Amino acid sequence: MVKAEPDISRRQLSRRICTLNHWYSANGKPKEANCRKALLELDRRGVINLPPALQVNNFKNRQPLRLLKDQPLTEATLSELGRITLEPVRSRYSKAAKTYRELLEKYHYLGPGRLCGAQVRYIVESETYGVIGALAFSSGTWALKARDQYIGWDEHARRANLDKVVLNARFLLLPHLKVANLASHVLALALSRLPQDWQERYKTKPVLVETFVDPRRHTGVSYRAANFSLVGHTSGRRGEAKAIYLYPLGADWQEVLCRAPVAELGERTPVEDPAHWAEAEFSTVRLCDPRLKRRLYAIALDFFDNCAKNVPEACGSRAKTIAAYRFFQNKEVGMDVILDAHTEATTERLKKQRVVLAPQDTTILDYSTHPMTEGLGPINGAEDHALGLILHDTVAFSEDGTPLGVLDAQCWARDPEDRGKSRRRKQLPLEQKESAKWLRSLNKVAAIQKLCPETTLVSIGDREADIYELFKAATALSGPQLLVRVGKGRNRRVEQKQLFSHMASFEEAGTLKLNIPRSGSSKAREATVEIRFAPVSLEPPKQESGSEPLKLWAVYLTETKTPDGITPVEWMLLTTVPAESFKAAQKIVEWYSVRWGIEVYHRTLKSGCRIKTRQLGKAENLETCLGIDMVVAWRIFHLTMLGRETPDLPCTVFFDENEWKALCVYVSKNPDPPDKPPTLKEAIFMVAGIGGFMGRKGDGFPGTETMWRGLQRLETAAEMYWIVNKPGIPPPKSEYP
Repeated sequence: MVKAEPDISRRQLSRRICTLNHWYSANGKPKEANCRKALLELDRRGVINLPPALQVNNFKNRQPLRLLKDQPLTEATLSELGRITLEPVRSRYSKAAKTYRELLEKYHYLGPGRLCGAQVRYIVESETYGVIGALAFSSGTWALKARDQYIGWDEHARRANLDKVVLNARFLLLPHLKVANLASHVLALALSRLPQDWQERYKTKPVLVETFVDPRRHTGVSYRAANFSLVGHTSGRRGEAKAIYLYPLGADWQEVLCRAPVAELGERTPVEDPAHWAEAEFSTVRLCDPRLKRRLYAIALDFFDNCAKNVPEACGSRAKTIAAYRFFQNKEVGMDVILDAHTEATTERLKKQRVVLAPQDTTILDYSTHPMTEGLGPINGAEDHALGLILHDTVAFSEDGTPLGVLDAQCWARDPEDRGKSRRRKQLPLEQKESAKWLRSLNKVAAIQKLCPETTLVSIGDREADIYELFKAATALSGPQLLVRVGKGRNRRVEQKQLFSHMASFEEAGTLKLNIPRSGSSKAREATVEIRFAPVSLEPPKQESGSEPLKLWAVYLTETKTPDGITPVEWMLLTTVPAESFKAAQKIVEWYSVRWGIEVYHRTLKSGCRIKTRQLGKAENLETCLGIDMVVAWRIFHLTMLGRETPDLPCTVFFDENEWKALCVYVSKNPDPPDKPPTLKEAIFMVAGIGGFMGRKGDGFPGTETMWRGLQRLETAAEMYWIVNKPGIPPPKSEYP
């Protein structure tokens, strides 16, 4: 635009940009001042070249101000002043504006100054004495520690509602007029009409007024008499610290200011060309400070490149380690903030799938070796004094078991006062029990389902998820499906019969070979199971006796022949997915088998990322770190499974040029890397090989543990390869400080 019209003024440019981008304030006027400030910053950085500023003098024809003459000291009572009124200064060239400026230039130690942003000015007039003072209100201060703590808002609420805070920038009464209670009376008049005047001009109703008092000149008694509250002091960066006074303009002022805008999933736009995988996963993170976003990218890259290492080792330097710890302690950052951005990226991957399986499960994070960590809770029975956190998460998988990302995560510490009170907790409503975690996860999946109308999402749970309220909620939702394995201990009943007995009375519909993973000392094996399926009407429990039976489908699996010492497979699956044929029932069984993937994910999270060795002092800091570790664990798991799903893709979809060349040189011991990058499958096998994978004929594909060990060694090899081939040039990772 500047190149096309070199004679365009900065004001015209800012107006046009505001029009093109629909940057308007609440009163419908373009945000020219904000736009010009942004343009000046871009010009300072060298991104654009602004046209030269035009020197326009609008004061040639203005008459010089007539300074007020000093008056002798006058003492009077408030009643002797007569009726006191406030005249708004509506134009900068009006008589009231000249009087306002003359008063402040003569009598105020700061002068008229330049009011920042929105502003409303008043002239104070007495029926008896005429003009006796002036007031000015402007936009609220951007950030004040004492004020912000008093309000209690977070960063998002502050940025959204700061326009509802008004600063009393100037307050002047003629010094030669001594009248008791005059200052508090004038303030009361101004505060009574300020909300309406401000709203008429800017279409925003203020709810809080702030002001500063210099203790070297004033005591603030006038503000205290007008019911202002002293909440603290400024930092004093521009001299002595000033006292901060606040005055609410309504009873609900705090609720209004602390009401942060809620960004729903799918409302944020990711970057089109991310520089690396961390930016692709976290580009929509709700962090107002861009420095925090860059720090998040750097920590995620370091954690992935140096998995299985503690925070100082992963960060690689003292400065980056201190920055990482400060990041985890930042109140603006949290596990939910980090994972919400990852879930946004995951949702885009979900849209490419026909069916997405979303198993949810609970795992325990034992931090008993760090007893000084604040905020931990008991994780076992009353006799066990182990401490830690409880994590309940939901991970999305494709039908073939490829992890697509984390959809939901709930992390909490149990109350030590509840230790040994399980019987009492059973009498509480579901919303106050830990079992509510299943419903919260289902609701999150339902919210994501609305963003993926062409994809079928299936929430999957093990026997712990056998909760009647969960089935009831799933049947009421029109979005995701539900698939839960039922335990015999629940004694579920259908058609006046016990569920297991009812399903056992049906003829088998066919057999299926099922791969049973290794569990404890039991080796992985292949089991042949018989399948029975039928529609059922699940009867409500006693506490839900008034409810109607739920229409569900049951799929019953029993193993025919079992090796000695092995417990036979017996699964009862209840689902909202219709199982009207043997093929449909078989598909439901295959879907439930994918649930094992979340256990592999938890093992990767604990062993690969070593989350249980994190030492961060507070449980809330651990949760923030956990949010990054969960995405790193997903990426390791995703890389492992991606080689099985798309083995013939070039490895450059996951490894950069320096990494795959270093990998080939390290494995082959040949200093000259190949001209063509290997396939993804070949690269994964090489990474797993340096991580301990034997690659024998019957070993199949490598697992996540050998992958993260191999990735750890690959990072060292890639760094050395870079140093040898490009001495003196910093590695690419330094681009993301």
